[in-house]
Amino acid sequence: MSKSIFRKKSVEKILHDVECGFSDSEHPGTASAQLKKELNVRDLTLMGIAAVVGAGIFSTIGEASFQGGPGVSILFIITAVTCGFSALCYAEFASRIPVAGSAYTYAYASFGELIAWIIGWDLLMEYAIGNIAVAISWSTYFVNLLEGFHIHLPKYVYTDYLSAFKAHEEVAKLTASNHLADITDTLKDNAAAWASSPGVGNLRFIANIPALAIVFIITYLVYIGIRETKKATNAMVYLKIAIVLAVIVIGFFYVTPANWHPFMPNGFSGVMKGVSGVFFAYIGFDAISTTAEECEKPQRDLPRGMIYSLAICTVLYVLISLVLTGMVSYKELQVGDPLAFVFAKVGLHNISYVISISAVIATASVLLIFQLGQPRIWMSMSRDGLLPKVFSKIHPKYHTPSFSTIVTGFVVGIPALFLNLTVVTDLTSIGTLFAFVLVCGGVLMLPREAAIKGKFHLPYINSQFIAPVVYVVCLVLFWKPFLELFSGENIHQKFPFFLFIILSTSLTVLSVFKKLSLIPVLGLLSCFYLMAQLTYDSWIRFLVWLIVGLVIYFTYSYKNSVIGKEAKKA
Repeated sequence: MSKSIFRKKSVEKILHDVECGFSDSEHPGTASAQLKKELNVRDLTLMGIAAVVGAGIFSTIGEASFQGGPGVSILFIITAVTCGFSALCYAEFASRIPVAGSAYTYAYASFGELIAWIIGWDLLMEYAIGNIAVAISWSTYFVNLLEGFHIHLPKYVYTDYLSAFKAHEEVAKLTASNHLADITDTLKDNAAAWASSPGVGNLRFIANIPALAIVFIITYLVYIGIRETKKATNAMVYLKIAIVLAVIVIGFFYVTPANWHPFMPNGFSGVMKGVSGVFFAYIGFDAISTTAEECEKPQRDLPRGMIYSLAICTVLYVLISLVLTGMVSYKELQVGDPLAFVFAKVGLHNISYVISISAVIATASVLLIFQLGQPRIWMSMSRDGLLPKVFSKIHPKYHTPSFSTIVTGFVVGIPALFLNLTVVTDLTSIGTLFAFVLVCGGVLMLPREAAIKGKFHLPYINSQFIAPVVYVVCLVLFWKPFLELFSGENIHQKFPFFLFIILSTSLTVLSVFKKLSLIPVLGLLSCFYLMAQLTYDSWIRFLVWLIVGLVIYFTYSYKNSVIGKEAKKA
């Protein structure tokens, strides 16, 4: 069994299946089972920007700036380099295996079925939870935008049930104990939602209706076709880039250079505390790899789209972070809407309204790309028999994975209606980083291939001598933090970093003896390093999710695997 769970699906087999056409039960082998090829390099670049310039630039950048000060701009560059290594590895896979499924398909070809299932299950968590967070974030921006136009929605139609109930209980307790000073504005607002909501007794109608509405609209758009999705994405991206550039230019004239000193007020460790929020801003550039079967020239355009979008977004993020921390002190930036906050702070209230409009557009475009990506991963897993066949059903008219798209709408829309996910950035970030780690590791397991005209090829740089030098330099620079790992309380919470040390040591040794390619080695190590920076609780939740996935794999997917059935017949 150990061999069978690591059975691989060869690159040749994957490409053969695509060329022959994946069939469904009603129209085997016909064009109804094909996705439409509508995307070029410009569309892919804009989709990458749509996925990256979203909630991060309008919300999580505030918390990251508060922790790291102006030095958060360095963190954006570090994260971009990390994502850049991963993007190059994604590009290598995309040029060799231009098939929907992203990291799941790549893992199937390089590591085998069990690891492919794990990464597929991981991606389902990443996309679903990320989408729920974006939908809730969009609802907040949308309500704020309406407030700017003096349109006031009842609090109970945009507050989640759990937050309202907890706030009601907390306010009642603080009032009874006469601790009125401890009742924050957030508690007051959420408690007001409970008090004003219709219902009977403790059964109240409280739900985030705008979050559900935007998920419904986006899901419908994704359902009716890739061409319509492309047009909507391109329009939103052009508009939000124009607004972001205007914000940078206008904000530059209100920068006070003194606010950039000290540049790293809490040291490098303070800068790294914002890694979760900053990385959350970057996730999504890989989502365009799920559209491989809808690209006109995937082997050429997918790599370019990923790299171009990552470069453009990095420049925008660095400029925004410098303007943000230059306009006000970093100490004031622990707010949910930092861009609107800083412009209101310098008296430009009208710009705040423009930013609210941009935030609504930006988060909607992020949701659009993720709602586009998740059904295609489900579709790929279903084709391989790891999920029920209905998930790979292609609509005969719209040529989209219809059932998977509808299920995605429900999986995201219903929780967004009721939940308040405070841990979402950590959980989504660890899922994405895990995918990046496996993609970089997968490239190391692929046979080296000669460059072919019209196809992206990852340049080979021998890591035999570079990797040990980098390892030694890191030991010299960080020997104090290394020794601190073995002291203090709650040593078990440092377990992720111990894993990083073991991995980095092993990879350095392998680099010396196996002459591994440097770019995927650096990508794997940098992504795992960022994983090690996330909280211990995030790791525990992530491992629990993977255990649930393994139960499903061994009870259903292993028995129904297409590759497994073909192996038995042979």
